[in-house]
Amino acid sequence: MLLAKRIRINVSRPDANTLDFMQAKCRALYNWHLSQLKAGAKWSLYEAKKTLQQSRAVDPEINAVYGKLLQEVFFRLDEAMRGFFRRVKAGEAPGFPRYHPRQKFFTLKYPGMYLRVEGPTLILPTGGRGKHKRFPDVYAKLTETPPMPFREVAVTKDAEGHYYATFLSDAGESRPQADDGSAIAYDLGMKTLATGYSTTGRFVHIGGFTTYRWYNKQLDHLRSLRARCHKGSRRHRYLTGVYHRVSEKKRRKQRDSLHKAWAFLTRQAESAIVLGDLSQQQMVRKSRKCTKRTKGLHRSVQNEWGLYQFVQMVHYKAQRTGKKVYVMNERYTSKECSGCGYRQDMPLWKRTYTCPQCGLVMDRDENSARNILARFLARLGPYPDRDDVLSERSGI
Repeated sequence: MLLAKRIRINVSRPDANTLDFMQAKCRALYNWHLSQLKAGAKWSLYEAKKTLQQSRAVDPEINAVYGKLLQEVFFRLDEAMRGFFRRVKAGEAPGFPRYHPRQKFFTLKYPGMYLRVEGPTLILPTGGRGKHKRFPDVYAKLTETPPMPFREVAVTKDAEGHYYATFLSDAGESRPQADDGSAIAYDLGMKTLATGYSTTGRFVHIGGFTTYRWYNKQLDHLRSLRARCHKGSRRHRYLTGVYHRVSEKKRRKQRDSLHKAWAFLTRQAESAIVLGDLSQQQMVRKSRKCTKRTKGLHRSVQNEWGLYQFVQMVHYKAQRTGKKVYVMNERYTSKECSGCGYRQDMPLWKRTYTCPQCGLVMDRDENSARNILARFLARLGPYPDRDDVLSERSGI
């Protein structure tokens, strides 16, 4: 199992300028090949690699960039084109690869075998040899102990100017947890990040990133101020920098809340975790009219909660702890009554499920979690009755 660990690194100002120079040249090489593809050229990884010598002749400054970083540019573009052709073949929206803007840091990926770690210092090589070596090697101070050995290191920079090194290492095989037949099903939503229901009849509520409204208000205000400025002016650049810094703080807090949520989720005693196959795009497509309510819904689904990122975290964290993760179809789980199976319309503003047939009154997320668990248990084996599946484990 591969595990990535992100560590902040401290570099001097000359070393920071060296990293910025190398990422700028890598980004320019990436964008130039992408412009050739948009002009009608055919993509071939082998042919693209052969053009590197021509690029060095046109721009001699490329010789100051570490060669492995230049090779990684072609691999990244090849991966992007493979994804494009895969989407075209599957009939999806193809989404041609985009240019990398100069305002964002182009990730530098180093193969682990060419790097050295001496105590708390990570040494990153630069291009050139002897008198042709323009920049000395970059000495980065690590703030944490990196995993050893590591396969790859990716150097990034956030909007606040902080540099990070992400170490990719092999965590080994995890010991599977003993399967005692217990399970807990989670319904992902917007009011609460996840609402769970276990085979012992226990409800679990996991809140999410709740301070996003304050950050959204600040970001909207900054966008409004920036819209009044002339593009390219000093104030426009200043407000853009402030906007990126506030966005980075928001992302960090969201990521921290997601890490705490899946850590709590995987510490539960149940040996199996059941998730609904929530589709964010499908949730957004349900409301095509852009009103104030649907605009807030789109923002919550696609930006605030990070549902897809949370599901990915649950999968790899459960793999580390030896738990099993199952994904069930959650179609109509919010509309069906978990007591009798009666189905009715449930718009998003309706937060309480009231069944007109059996009289069940329950929170809509709790009702959906019970339905997801019932579908999972019904798949494991035959049960005498739907009511027995739920009542024997919940006491209802």
